[in-house]
Amino acid sequence: MVDRLRSDAPVLVIGLGRFGAACAGELDRLDREVLAIDDSLELVQKWSERVTHAVQADARNVEALKQIGAQDFEVAVVAVGSMIEASILITANLVDLRVPQIWAKAVSQSHGKILARIGANHVIYPEREAGERVAHLVSGRMLDFIRFDDDFALAKMYPPKFLRGVGLGQSGVRSKYNVTIVGVKSPGRPFRYAEADTVVTNHDLIIVSGTNSDIERFADLDR
Repeated sequence: MVDRLRSDAPVLVIGLGRFGAACAGELDRLDREVLAIDDSLELVQKWSERVTHAVQADARNVEALKQIGAQDFEVAVVAVGSMIEASILITANLVDLRVPQIWAKAVSQSHGKILARIGANHVIYPEREAGERVAHLVSGRMLDFIRFDDDFALAKMYPPKFLRGVGLGQSGVRSKYNVTIVGVKSPGRPFRYAEADTVVTNHDLIIVSGTNSDIERFADLDR
């Protein structure tokens, strides 16, 4: 198991393409100290004022990583997945530098397997995950969908007809469909936690948790 790191630990982001830049920008918005590096001077200059630090360097060179202090970081994100050879080499360099947590972007299952075997703690498949999410959204049954690695998912959807106008505890939704209503949103109001006496109306949205297959079956119910 990977050791839990403090929530304010500085983050090293390698690669300032769309994925890396989005990650670095969001970390900066969350007030995390970020060192972003890329071998493109143009990208480094573009992001130099948007993150804590941005440096031009070739992360495939372990000596270059040492010079910028990569070994002092507790967490790093390798965001250069489209360049598979570079991604593997950079990840291996970070492992050699004993960075405790390494998040690495992969573009295929085989790429991800290699990254995990050489020491990446977390392998990310942004294109695949985005594709799965969009597939659920375009089906028209769900308004949002997030699936986790252990076949657990969260989905936002309109409630089926049988659920409307009765307390959730009386609806039997968990025993009948193996899903749990964890949140409800009424028009003009923020999401609230669902309780046994919560009554869902025709205009509400619900947040449902459960396995991927159970949520898909629940989403197919008459609305």
